[in-house]
Amino acid sequence: MKIDVTQYSQDELEQEGVFGWPVWERDEEKFDWYYNQNELCYIVEGEATITSEFESVTIKAGDFVTFPKGLECVWDIHSAIKKHYSFE
Repeated sequence: MKIDVTQYSQDELEQEGVFGWPVWERDEEKFDWYYNQNELCYIVEGEATITSEFESVTIKAGDFVTFPKGLECVWDIHSAIKKHYSFE
């Protein structure tokens, strides 16, 4: 299971309606997480490292991230995260 990190233009994000998605915010902390469905998210602020048995990925403001269904991981938030998110 791979975490996919991409970059999209402001126009592409607006066309997909990303800025209308709900917002999730979290301060610096470390916690376990399990994805019971695919999650798409756009990182507005902050930085975190997400570690699974397969990889360790650092995400930051401006990244568009896809977390696959079934992923078990640890979030280590280095600076407070704010993201728009949607489930598939």
